Amino acid sequence: MRFFKSVAIAVMVAWAGVSAAQEKQDWADLAHYAENNKVVSQLPASERRVVFFGNSITELWTKFHPNFFASHKYIPRGISGQTSYHYMVRIRPDVIDLHPEYVVLGAPTNDIAENAYPYDENVTMENFSLLVTMLKANGIKVIMTSALPADRFPWNPEIKNVAEKVISLNKRLKALARKEHCYWVDYYPSLVTETGGAFRPELTGDGVHPSRPGYDIMESVIQKFLTKILK
Repeated sequence: MRFFKSVAIAVMVAWAGVSAAQEKQDWADLAHYAENNKVVSQLPASERRVVFFGNSITELWTKFHPNFFASHKYIPRGISGQTSYHYMVRIRPDVIDLHPEYVVLGAPTNDIAENAYPYDENVTMENFSLLVTMLKANGIKVIMTSALPADRFPWNPEIKNVAEKVISLNKRLKALARKEHCYWVDYYPSLVTETGGAFRPELTGDGVHPSRPGYDIMESVIQKFLTKILK
């Protein structure tokens, strides 16, 4: 298994390099943070200790609450619509090459939404296992986080049993965190309705993404954790 992971990692790194060179075919949107990565890589280590890496949940977070990142000197690296497949291409330029101490790894909810490929939970988990292996191999401590509650995807209403798939994915992500000795932060219980697995309506606008009050809760969860470990 280690041999296959090593080969896969080598392929992903090479793929990232090729994609960067082929700007017109920038499937993973490596250009999104390319210029800012140059700036961040020159910052003192104390100002790039934590990178938040993920999809629209992370990207919109910076729009709703930019001061959360600026005041704590956290580096946001979220791109809307991305899946674990995009993450594998993007992980080196947007995280590893910045040499942070920690990465807050956003869950691949868009895999369930089938934004890139038909959903296969086993493949998604293998992708995440590879991401964790790459990060740990580069001395970065991994903080895995849960997928947020959802019972539908407005942009892809054909996806069924969304709430059950989110619950199942979270169980496996938590198990992976335990197996790989990663940190685990669970947003899900604070955001979910009492029944049905939906996002609490007062904390979201579309049933998938947090609103400002939703991000307030997420910040209270993650900041309590980060304050403890960053000491």
